[in-house]
Amino acid sequence: MKDDNPKVANLMRSAENARYAIIAKIYTNSNKTSSINHYNITKDKVMTQTTIPKLLTDKVVIITGSSRGLGAEIAQQMAAAGAKVCVNYRQSKDAAEQVVAKIKDAGGQAFAYQADVTDLTQVQAMAQAVIERFSRIDVLVNNALPQYQFDPSADNTSIETVQWAHFSQQIDGIVKGAVNTVQAVLPQMKAQQMGKIINISTNLIYNPVVTYYDYTTAKSALVGLTRNLASELGPHGIRVNLLAGGLLKTTDASSLTTEEVFDYIATTTPLRQATSVANFANSVLLMASDLSAAITGQSIAVDGGLTMP
Repeated sequence: MKDDNPKVANLMRSAENARYAIIAKIYTNSNKTSSINHYNITKDKVMTQTTIPKLLTDKVVIITGSSRGLGAEIAQQMAAAGAKVCVNYRQSKDAAEQVVAKIKDAGGQAFAYQADVTDLTQVQAMAQAVIERFSRIDVLVNNALPQYQFDPSADNTSIETVQWAHFSQQIDGIVKGAVNTVQAVLPQMKAQQMGKIINISTNLIYNPVVTYYDYTTAKSALVGLTRNLASELGPHGIRVNLLAGGLLKTTDASSLTTEEVFDYIATTTPLRQATSVANFANSVLLMASDLSAAITGQSIAVDGGLTMP
């Protein structure tokens, strides 16, 4: 593609490190207007699955942190695919009930359940409530995230200023939370001799264009957890995979990102498009379905090819 701006053309021809440096700068200044807007990214290039096929008929799914954002989209897509959904939340009761209402209005089945994933007793009670209501647990999506602000100027973005308290908060919420939920659903999945566990991560673990030490370290640990779980639980028919997203269009974390910035990010991907929340949820739906029965222990980037680990 020919670019009329020589500076941008030079940037696009530069080495990978230079390209990612530009992306890092965009993340840092995502609340500012970008002057890089030379590519016409047309809407017809975005291939989101709008009609959800019934890939999860009568499957029972728990999605942690699903009262809003990506989790809410996953919950609604899975329900549309025929699943019975437990919408987990920690504090956002009203938002969780709204997600449930939308699912029911569309003819699906769902209920909301409050549980802090860092508390094993609470998530065990949630798993038991799901079993009592639906008699089984087929899919667990570990999506819950501790409260976090993506601020590139914060102390946690430099090894000189990050504190262990930053790490421990994220490790507790992300890694301990995932371990707790797996332990809670495991007895039922082993009894069934089948199940799917999907851990949600970030493509920053492959290329930390912004050095969020605490967040990225905790999310990276999910790769090791995913592979160990896949190795141990495979003989019980349980598949475990990880999906890593990038800057999604649009979540609370990316709400200040301008269209110009999203357009620029799109130009750096082979597909020439930014990944939407719905795009990412489509991928989760695929991994939850029987179509991915031969896939386990994998760490897959869902970012339009921006990173290729």
